[in-house]
Amino acid sequence: MFQDAHALAAAFQAGTDDPVRALGAALAQADTVPAAFITLTPARAWREAEASKARWEAGEPVSPLDGVPMAWKDLFDLAGTVTTAGAQAYRLRAAATQDATLVNALARAGLVSLGKTNLSELAYSGLGLNPHFGTPINPAYAEARAPGGSSSGSAIAVAAGAVPLAMGTDTAGSIRIPAALNGLVGYRSSRRRYAFTGVFPLARSLDALGPIGRSVRDVVCVDQLLGGDAITRPLPLAGLRLRLDPQLLADTRIQHAVRTNLLAAVERLAQAGAVIDERPVPAFATALSLIETRGWLGSAEAFALHQPLLDSPLAEQLDPRVRTRLEAARAFPASTQVALYQAADDLRQQLAEQLDGALLVTPTVAHVAPLLKPLEADPELFARTNLATLRLTMPGSLLDMPGIALPSGTDAEGLATSVLLSAPSGNDCYLLRAALAAEALVRGA
Repeated sequence: MFQDAHALAAAFQAGTDDPVRALGAALAQADTVPAAFITLTPARAWREAEASKARWEAGEPVSPLDGVPMAWKDLFDLAGTVTTAGAQAYRLRAAATQDATLVNALARAGLVSLGKTNLSELAYSGLGLNPHFGTPINPAYAEARAPGGSSSGSAIAVAAGAVPLAMGTDTAGSIRIPAALNGLVGYRSSRRRYAFTGVFPLARSLDALGPIGRSVRDVVCVDQLLGGDAITRPLPLAGLRLRLDPQLLADTRIQHAVRTNLLAAVERLAQAGAVIDERPVPAFATALSLIETRGWLGSAEAFALHQPLLDSPLAEQLDPRVRTRLEAARAFPASTQVALYQAADDLRQQLAEQLDGALLVTPTVAHVAPLLKPLEADPELFARTNLATLRLTMPGSLLDMPGIALPSGTDAEGLATSVLLSAPSGNDCYLLRAALAAEALVRGA
């Protein structure tokens, strides 16, 4: 099992490992993780790994992560592969003729593309179940648990040690949630940070991209390789301002271990000099209320995107849980949709003013990974649990808040809990530098 990408690259530099051996280990491990991958690309991966090995031997790696194996959620185009979006109806689509912009960028940085990972069908669920390609399972848990979605395969591929990094997409929590439920780091970027060319959409005003990995330093390096800010050092913890909403944390839907581990992490940060501001954040609370009372803006956009599929005979091939949710937005009023766009614009500005340079600290998910079998057996339980799982990440998506999910410990059964650090739209560099500083203390390491 890999540690993180930086540790693997250090082994390449030291000569104790090389990209070809690492790829062999990655492919072997991928075969032991059912349903994590939809498509493996071994021919491409061997070519990339052999080229990387030659560069390391010549002392000329093209990036700090040259030769590191990684995976891509099956919404990203990889030349020569079908982008299925996790849908049975799209299995026979034409293969992509070129890589997505982000795939091309990381290939030029020397990372090795192992293949494409599983997801909730059409990326439309926070739980990660998929009846067509199977549901990936974290082997570390004694009982089968929902992997979190929609970037389920990306998270499980990392959690199971097939790759140290995988790219995901996040419309309502689809990077942050699977990272949280599997004890990983997940970064949802601001929407304008990365190029979307070659990425299958869900809701264009809400979709965001980002990596899932084992460490913040890996996530930061991927961000830099994709053209983000040159982050050379973490922020000082002394004086780092963190905003904690006591009303949000008092919600009884937040499980005891999730709350307890978050408060313990905040206390450790405070002892290290962080300034904890315990006050409500009205803009975030208003966004949460709007979503609960007026509806989810992404559902209207997803229906508009997929209406041709829903109105065709291929709709019979959809996961009934996904089809039901998509159809529920058929009657979404246009006036409500426009009002939500306007409210979101206003609330983004209000949020920046209310945080005033502080980072918002919340649970990533209010609960640990739920048992899988009951969700598969009961559509109503699935629907309720899906909404509960997405509840705390959806406001950040509506407000375009970059967010990073950090492991905060486990509950009594060893199930992962997670803390989410979020910033106003566009403040990705500040957020990532803060996460570098806070990670060890949030983990309790």
